[in-house]
Amino acid sequence: MRLNKKISEADFMAEREEVLKTWPTGKDVHLQEAIDYLKKIPPERNFAEKLEAADKAGLTMAQPRAGVPLLDEHIILMQYLQDEGGADFLPSTIDAYTRQNRYEEGERGIEESKKAGRSLMNGFPAVNWGVANCRTVVESVHLPLQARHGTPDARLLSEIIHAGGYTSNEGGGISYNVPYAKAVSIEKSLEYWQYADRLVGFYEENGVHLNREPFGPLTGTLVPPSMAIAVGIIEALLAAEQGVKSITVGYGMCGNMLQDTAALISLRELTKEYMKTYGYNDTYITTVFHQWMGGFPADESRAYGLISLGSAIAALSGATKVIVKTPHEAFGIPTKEANAGGIKATKMVLNLLRGQRYPDATGLAQEIELIKAETKCILTETFKLGNGDLFQGTVKAFEVGVLDIPFAPSKYNIGKAMPARDDNGAIRYLMTGNIPFTTDILDFNREMLEKRAKTDKREVNFQMTIDDVYAVSSGVLVGGRH
Repeated sequence: MRLNKKISEADFMAEREEVLKTWPTGKDVHLQEAIDYLKKIPPERNFAEKLEAADKAGLTMAQPRAGVPLLDEHIILMQYLQDEGGADFLPSTIDAYTRQNRYEEGERGIEESKKAGRSLMNGFPAVNWGVANCRTVVESVHLPLQARHGTPDARLLSEIIHAGGYTSNEGGGISYNVPYAKAVSIEKSLEYWQYADRLVGFYEENGVHLNREPFGPLTGTLVPPSMAIAVGIIEALLAAEQGVKSITVGYGMCGNMLQDTAALISLRELTKEYMKTYGYNDTYITTVFHQWMGGFPADESRAYGLISLGSAIAALSGATKVIVKTPHEAFGIPTKEANAGGIKATKMVLNLLRGQRYPDATGLAQEIELIKAETKCILTETFKLGNGDLFQGTVKAFEVGVLDIPFAPSKYNIGKAMPARDDNGAIRYLMTGNIPFTTDILDFNREMLEKRAKTDKREVNFQMTIDDVYAVSSGVLVGGRH
């Protein structure tokens, strides 16, 4: 098993040779030429540079999710979200075939979409389009571009998008495996993402500043803050070891305003603390808050209400960036008009709340203290399991259930931890499985759920969890209440 050690340049270049042979477009990636190209991108179109400038100014930026299979249509979509939506950053959401490295099917999907005259895929197949076409997308807009996907093995995709001018790549060895794939081992996906991070580190060594963003929401369904934060910190530390200098750690909205604010603050402070502890002193940390990732109300007006709540939390918690949802989430892939509508609603709230922060309060401080204590329990045991090595510790932590993500499809996730909301809608641990919490943390989680049970006149049990999964789409936060 590999260690959490920077891949040597010789080993990296040897692996690159094999990666670039995976699909014909790989032959068009030439590192020095790509370095020269990326150096010409101005700061306002460089993801890392613009994000760090926003962070220093105390601003929260807005970025949608979006991607279609045909090149010209993807460009039209990006331009629309830029010009009509007013986005601050742009995405290329990658299609499902590419996420599973099924490039031949991606090729067929492009051809079938051309014949049908409409999108028959759920994203932009960047590997199939290749470096030159990716640059056409990049040069068609004046905002920074990021690849957003869900790919356990994103090695070739990372090569194509960075050489193509994309200055940010989302994902990680945990967050783009455990919530997305069933049969990819933790060890293999961590290795694949070591490569993606080493590629960014190589660009950094050659004067190109690129951003990396672990995927914070994980399964997007009732993930307790401490588990999400622990994963984010692990992926950030693994990336930093490979030479990544700009890292955006993320968190997905859970719905309780105080807890979400406390979680974002804890994520930012703990990531910086762990970076300093392990000697990554020249890594710039920014944050991203994801609007609601669970089931959406079908009613458009209610959907806008949910979007606006997420926007308010992002602003008041001081997130550097917010990932925007659309009022059509309940129906599948949104139109460009719906996507622009979500951005405009978000930007309105961000503008109104500019400079404001969630007020200091005893409850906020207590929630931050709890989240940090839970997170440190998880991370301390993870490092211990690896005898100080984070790569090995992470693999073993999943094996024994110290890292345990609710509702994940991966067979390498033990699945014993289970969440439920408390009386105020904050997410607590209903079942902790093998997560090594202290007695006082276990008692607190149980006490908070007992209070809800008393209010609801029922027992503390798994039915709470089931009710909570469906609650927001029906217009409430805590399940079983109307």
